[in-house]
Amino acid sequence: MKKVTGLGGVFFKCDDPKGMNDWYAKNLGLPTGAYGTTFEWREKDDPEQIGITAWNTFPVTTKYFDPSKKEFMINYRVADLEALVEQLKKDGVTIIDDIATYDYGKFVHILDPEGNAIELWEPA
Repeated sequence: MKKVTGLGGVFFKCDDPKGMNDWYAKNLGLPTGAYGTTFEWREKDDPEQIGITAWNTFPVTTKYFDPSKKEFMINYRVADLEALVEQLKKDGVTIIDDIATYDYGKFVHILDPEGNAIELWEPA
């Protein structure tokens, strides 16, 4: 089973998310908004298929990365989240929450061996 299909996003904590978004917009040209920015790209083997990679700032007080105490969280795109979660459970991986489904896909959070939160995303 192919597990990760790509990088879905990079998220990081900061003291001033709006100020950071403004800095990245001014100095690096990222078209940031309230939820950071997204980079669109096309699948190599299927150029009609458009994908996105998210870049988001979070307030330093966010609980979204919990129980990880790290300042960053990586989001990986996956092809079959439900099957992957079942396999991860069998392999003893810590699953932080239940799979959540939204219009734009399914999400779940896991922990790596050093306690880093990882967000897994199956796009809709």
